Amino acid sequence: MSTARAAKPPCARCGRAIVTSWTHWPEGYLCSTCRTHALETYGTCAGCGADRLTPGIAPGGGRLCTDCAGGLGDFTCEACGREGIRYRRGTCGNCVLAERLAVLLDDGTGRIRAELAPFAAALSQMRRPRVGMTWTGRPHVQKMLRSLADPGTPVTHETLNGMSPWRSVAYLRDLLMLHGVLPPADRNLALFQRWLDETLAGISRHEHRQIVARFASWHVQRRLRGFADRGPVTSKQTQQARGEISQAVAFLAWLDGRQRTLADCRQADVDAWYAGGYAARKLTHAFLRWAMASKLLPRLAVPHQDTANPAPISQKQRLDLLRRLLTDEEPELLTRVAAIVMLLYAQPLTRILSLTLDDVIQKDGQVAIRLGDPPAPVPEPFASLLLRHMGQRLNLATATNADARWLFPGRRGGQPMTPDALERRLKLAGIPARGGRSAALRQLVLQAPAPVIATMLGYSHGGTAQVAAEVGSPWSRYAPGDHARPRSREGSS
Repeated sequence: MSTARAAKPPCARCGRAIVTSWTHWPEGYLCSTCRTHALETYGTCAGCGADRLTPGIAPGGGRLCTDCAGGLGDFTCEACGREGIRYRRGTCGNCVLAERLAVLLDDGTGRIRAELAPFAAALSQMRRPRVGMTWTGRPHVQKMLRSLADPGTPVTHETLNGMSPWRSVAYLRDLLMLHGVLPPADRNLALFQRWLDETLAGISRHEHRQIVARFASWHVQRRLRGFADRGPVTSKQTQQARGEISQAVAFLAWLDGRQRTLADCRQADVDAWYAGGYAARKLTHAFLRWAMASKLLPRLAVPHQDTANPAPISQKQRLDLLRRLLTDEEPELLTRVAAIVMLLYAQPLTRILSLTLDDVIQKDGQVAIRLGDPPAPVPEPFASLLLRHMGQRLNLATATNADARWLFPGRRGGQPMTPDALERRLKLAGIPARGGRSAALRQLVLQAPAPVIATMLGYSHGGTAQVAAEVGSPWSRYAPGDHARPRSREGSS
């Protein structure tokens, strides 16, 4: 007779088969994933109205506290009295995390290094301590934290630059800046500098390394510093910078394979290089022009091909997408709200991600969103979706963005979601970002004068005027300041 444990029925909440870890509650067996989610859910109990841990589910679909649900067990931390998942010795994740940080950040006196105390306090109080426990349990993270705890190690950006792996360093840097341990620094610029140092170190030929270093210093980094003077450098800007340098490295290596140097390069070489794939090698333009201006390369013609942006979608496609986003619950709420802002107000992803809770204005039962001046009205049913999203924003349960005011908080300390992350979400939902935004702007300038649209949506007057002229807007015949609706040709005298 088999002594194997009898198979458990499917999870009472998600329906998936239970393999190993499980728990039994009055409603049935729960898999470990559903149990963990239940014990990280807080809110107002549908039974008694108390604001506390609500792991149970009411018959009507609301959440229940442990008392009202009954039979779930006691999840009160024996050390601090907080409700949640209990780990070793009956203590909660926050207490376990605080104990671990006290060891990792000990400066040798039995206390956390004073400079790191704000960081440790914020990390140990995160709403989902399990995330912090996982992160601080990784060997390379523990090594970084122990290094920073050493009184002989300066807590500076330069110290972090010498640590690895870079993703963990970037995450730690964001947290230290967020909690005032490090002074603010441009995250993307720091990541680019680290990438550049590693790229230059990987170039084997000394003369190639010198040329690329000069190009990076006098052209690429100079442009990025100009961007930084006007505001935070975006991931798109550093992505282009990396592409230009990577293409410069590749072009020099390709020339070397043809027994050529930059000084020996001829038009036939340049043409052959681009013939291997113009779209992929277009970013070589910057290096070639810089090399010619620096007298390192003979004066040659740089091939050019039109690579126009995708055509705008039709007005019917735009309206169909808006209807789907307003009614279909399948795409995640965050994705739906961001896409509707783009399709209604023709906003670029970078502008959408810079919005904060303060940019959504509620007054006299009406909702408006501050994109320019005056704020743009938000119609129903989008207003309800927007307010719903504000009440359940993601990425607020860890130490990175616990008190964030961003409308779309990201996973980085004190930062909103990245444009790349939002663009991936839109792509998965079948939303064409560029084509959709272009279609929205073209439709808007048909409905009102370009200066009005530019002011309300935060666009430049010249850009909206150009779009109005391209689409033949009837408003383009009117002088700025004349916002009377144009009469149709049939009604004109």
